[in-house]
Amino acid sequence: MTVWKTSMRNFFAHKGRMALSAVAVLLSVAFVCGTLVFTDTMNTTFDKLFAATSADVTVSPRNAQGADEMPQNGRPVSLPAAAVEQARKADGVKTAEGAVTSMSVTVVDSHNKNMGSSTGAPTIAGNWTQNDLRSMEITSGHAPRGPTEVMVDADTADKHHLKIGDELRTIAVTGDIRATISGIASFKVTNPGAAVVYLDTATAQAELLGKPGVFTHISVTAEPGVSDTQLKKNVATALGDSAAYKLQTQQEAADANKDSMGSFLDVMKYAMLGFAGIAFLVGIFLIVNTFSMLVAQRTREIGLMRAIGSSRRQVNRSVLVEALFLGFVGSVLGVGAGIGVAVGLMKLMTAMGMNLSTEDLTIAWTTPVLGLALGVIVTVVAAYVPARRAGKISPMAALREVGTPADGRAGRVRALIGLVLTAAGGAALYTVAQADKASDGSLFLGLGVVLTLIGFIVIGPLLAGFVVRVLSTVVLRMFGPVGRMAERNALRNPRRTGATGAALMIGLALVACLSVVGSSMVASATEELDRSVGADFIVQPSGNPPQPIVPQAAKALEAVPGIEHITNYKSVGAELTAPDGAVEDEGVVAADPTYQDDLRRETVSGNLADAYGKDAMSVGDAYATRHEVEVGDRITVAFKDGETAKLRVAAITSDDTNVDKGAMYTNITTAEKYVPADKMPKNMIMFAKAQDGKQKEAYAALKDALAAYPQYTVQNQADFKQDLKDQIGQLLNIVYGLLALAIIVAVLGVVNTLALSVVERTREIGLMRAIGLSRRQLRRMIRLESVVIALFGALLGLGLGMGWGTAAQKLLALEGLGVLEIPWPTILTVFVGSAFVGLFAALVPAFRAGRMNVLNAIATE
Repeated sequence: MTVWKTSMRNFFAHKGRMALSAVAVLLSVAFVCGTLVFTDTMNTTFDKLFAATSADVTVSPRNAQGADEMPQNGRPVSLPAAAVEQARKADGVKTAEGAVTSMSVTVVDSHNKNMGSSTGAPTIAGNWTQNDLRSMEITSGHAPRGPTEVMVDADTADKHHLKIGDELRTIAVTGDIRATISGIASFKVTNPGAAVVYLDTATAQAELLGKPGVFTHISVTAEPGVSDTQLKKNVATALGDSAAYKLQTQQEAADANKDSMGSFLDVMKYAMLGFAGIAFLVGIFLIVNTFSMLVAQRTREIGLMRAIGSSRRQVNRSVLVEALFLGFVGSVLGVGAGIGVAVGLMKLMTAMGMNLSTEDLTIAWTTPVLGLALGVIVTVVAAYVPARRAGKISPMAALREVGTPADGRAGRVRALIGLVLTAAGGAALYTVAQADKASDGSLFLGLGVVLTLIGFIVIGPLLAGFVVRVLSTVVLRMFGPVGRMAERNALRNPRRTGATGAALMIGLALVACLSVVGSSMVASATEELDRSVGADFIVQPSGNPPQPIVPQAAKALEAVPGIEHITNYKSVGAELTAPDGAVEDEGVVAADPTYQDDLRRETVSGNLADAYGKDAMSVGDAYATRHEVEVGDRITVAFKDGETAKLRVAAITSDDTNVDKGAMYTNITTAEKYVPADKMPKNMIMFAKAQDGKQKEAYAALKDALAAYPQYTVQNQADFKQDLKDQIGQLLNIVYGLLALAIIVAVLGVVNTLALSVVERTREIGLMRAIGLSRRQLRRMIRLESVVIALFGALLGLGLGMGWGTAAQKLLALEGLGVLEIPWPTILTVFVGSAFVGLFAALVPAFRAGRMNVLNAIATE
């Protein structure tokens, strides 16, 4: 009971200092809980959607694509209408109706504006069926009754201000479907962002599937009292040909759709939890610093407690109880804040076009439990070392000066351990640079990152003594005596300065590493494009998922004046059997012969032009080496949905490239010889070369030709490079935004260190003020001390991060990204920005120091 009272008294006596540490715990726990609530809510949203849209039993073709797959020929696999009649006759069937669904469409309004989602959600076109009433209801107008009518979902109508009577154009591989909106249907559950349009059944069959009398699946409803499992068995018996169909109960269909989303949600969840872990790691330094300084300031008090009979164990427990209470309070607040973070993320996603409703907010019991456990455990573990140090204070400490640090200089053992860890990490990173395979080097890269990070943390106090002196010579000496005092304050306790700088170091090391990797990727890809790509223009889908280039768009491109040639490029599924009998599902690229001019490929053996001859092909050198293939050998190519051919190897190309690495080429006419026209994949990308001197005119003409097809983009090489740079830049910005949490916690650490340092030096500050130091000079001294600590952490972090990034780039070089580029503008901006971080962190401590009463400060013991 005495230990509890003592702990609580000490906790509330330093509640301001504890509050900053509690904020660090709060932020970290909030990010963890917010991530879990957000991803659980997304799972709930999709679970409800998939459950609502799935029939009691769904029958689809055995080889139908999954929910996350796109048919390359633009037409979903279908089943005959006769199967609907067979299913309808099964025992226990209440209704069975054929349905048509296709995601290989783009819907535009009368101004050619794409009505699809901008967040990657699909655009879905199909026929209106009774099964749709499970998830939707017509809230305005009526369902389509003919080829000139279309119905749209209410979310899309609201987002794009559509109303009944407006014209929509649905673009499919079979042509354009122009129709006016006859009705608007609202989802009964949350629609995460898909755009849905409904056509009448005959139009959907003819325009989406290319022929009448076929469907993509059958929705079967059970009679009352018949289970989904029994219904599935009955329908399977009625259909007979089990090899042709795939049957799923409502739960199985929902689970299959959920699995297609699962990987995306898992990546998002674990990535965000990883950044929360980084924030926790940074928070550990803040908590360690807080308790270390509080223990140092209470040295005499603890000594007196020992003198009057308190045991080491009681003193130790007293500090740990304070940590336990701090962790509990911070974690409870963090759990509540985490729910707010989740709601904020949902609002952000909604603003970006992905609808998430707070009605689906899901808070599993494990979320607050995990948040509380993490926050409390991390806080107590971080306070363990200061608690042990407090327990070792002897009764004689009562005679010492208050606040005298017992660890002013880092121990030799600690320095030796830090040097060994850093050297081992450096050796691991050097090994990365010598690796022959990326898979071998990745293990050493991870080991090197961990060891050098721990090594720098351990060796921080030793580095502080040297680095701070160097920084002070450059930054502080110009401020005269005030700058020298700031330097001495930063050097007074190297362990504390090292821990404070290490908190900032972690976040900035990751920023520097990712900046180096991102810049190197852009530079490498740019060099590769300059060296390899000969085409003037690249045409490709801009949406996600990408839509194949429809024939009418391809014809529009071919009619553009000023073009020397247009190259078609199709990825054709195929199984390849090498001369040694090995079978691999590699597929081939079927392209026009002009592609050898659009993409310059180095040939190891043979002539690439010959690969576009009759019944000929090329292979990559990795495949040729693996199966001992030589020019003149024949490879058996079993085309998917087509016949089997024996193609002669006319060329072996080098795989030392990033563009089309490992690709095997053949002429489109060769592929068309063995693959039926209705099964032949559509172009997923096309290339164009302008006539000499007409690049500018051709560029404008190509854009005009595709103005009616907003799902595709025309890019010249400069556009393509900028797009690549923008994509990597956007990804890095997201990562930097998530790392900002760790940096915020690190800033709190600087604030806390300075605040406690000011309290520790209260008497000293009073004496300096008494002998003539002005308030302005005092505040400047504290600000300069903060700046040099922040720059110390930034220098270590940026140096460490550039080392990691350089090592990572060596692995990328093994994959063809061979250019190392250090983004010096970013590095320098971050370094200078760290000085402003230091200034900001010192504002409150400096202000409080300046307000001290001189006499009271001198009288402080």
